[in-house]
Amino acid sequence: MKRALSVSLGSSTRDHRVEMELLGEPITIERIGTDGDVSKAVSLYEEFDGRVDAFGVGGAVLSIDTLDRSYELSAVWRMIKNVRHTPVVDGTGFKRIMERGMVQHLERQIGDEIRPKRGMVTSGVDRFGMAQSFDEAGYDVVYADLMFILGLPIPLRSLKSLTRAASILGPVVRHLPMSMIYPTGEREEVTVPKYEKWYHWAQVIGGDCNYIRRHMPEGVEGKIVVTNTTTPSDVAFFRERGIKYLATSTPRLEGRTFGTNAMEAAIVALAGKGRPLAPEEMADYIQRLGLEPEIEQLNP
Repeated sequence: MKRALSVSLGSSTRDHRVEMELLGEPITIERIGTDGDVSKAVSLYEEFDGRVDAFGVGGAVLSIDTLDRSYELSAVWRMIKNVRHTPVVDGTGFKRIMERGMVQHLERQIGDEIRPKRGMVTSGVDRFGMAQSFDEAGYDVVYADLMFILGLPIPLRSLKSLTRAASILGPVVRHLPMSMIYPTGEREEVTVPKYEKWYHWAQVIGGDCNYIRRHMPEGVEGKIVVTNTTTPSDVAFFRERGIKYLATSTPRLEGRTFGTNAMEAAIVALAGKGRPLAPEEMADYIQRLGLEPEIEQLNP
C-alpha cells in the first residue's frame, strides 16, 4: 500500500487519516499536526523517512513565488534537512494546476450569483495560482499579504504590486521563523476580527483556510469562500458566519478536505517515481483522477 504523510506545524485537532484507492492503487493519506512544535516535526520527518512514499509539508511552504522568481524559506528547509529517502512536497505543484482555474470554475458554476466581481486573497504569494485566477477572470482584487503576513494595513491592488512587494520583502521574510508568518497550533483556533473593510468589500474571499478564519468578522452573509483544507468545524464556522458558498480546491474525503500538500504527496506517492512531479506530470495525474474544485452551498 502506498503511503502519503503530511507533517504539519498546524493544530493536531485537524489530524485525519483515510485509506482509499486511487487509480486502482490502495493508498493511505494521513495528516499529523505538531501544534507549532518544530522539533516534533523534525523528529517525524526523520522517523518516517524511507518508511512512507511521500511527505507533505503542512502549515508552511518551502518557498514563496512571484511572477519572476522564488524565495526559499530557510526555516522550512532546515526542518526537512535530514530527509534522505522520501520525496518532500509542499502543495505548490498541486496548487499551480488546481487553483489557477478556481475563479473560472466558480464563474461557470455560480457566476450569475457573484455580484460585484470583487475578490480578496489573504496571501497571494502563498497561492499565486489563485491570485492569477482572480486577475485573469477580470475581478477587482485586493491581495492582503502585507496585512495577513506582516500586520501592515496596506492593500495590494494588482499582481504587479504583489510581485513588487514580494521582491522587497522576500529576502527578509525568507529568514523569519514560521511562527511569525503563519498561525500554527492554538493560534489557528482563535478568530480575532480585523480588516473588516476588505472582508465586507469582497464578494469572494480566497486563500488559506486558517488565514481566512483568523480575522473573519461577523456580518459576511452571502459571501463566497475559496480555500483548500476544511474540517467539519471549519464548515460549521463558515455556515454560522453566513457564508453562502464554500469552494475547495481539494476533494472531500470522509467528511473533510486535506491540504494541497497532502494531496500533492498522495499523487507523488501514487506515481512512485521517488521524486516530486514536473508540472505536466502533475497535470496528467490530476486529469486522470478527475479532480476539480468542489462547491458546496452552506446558506440559502
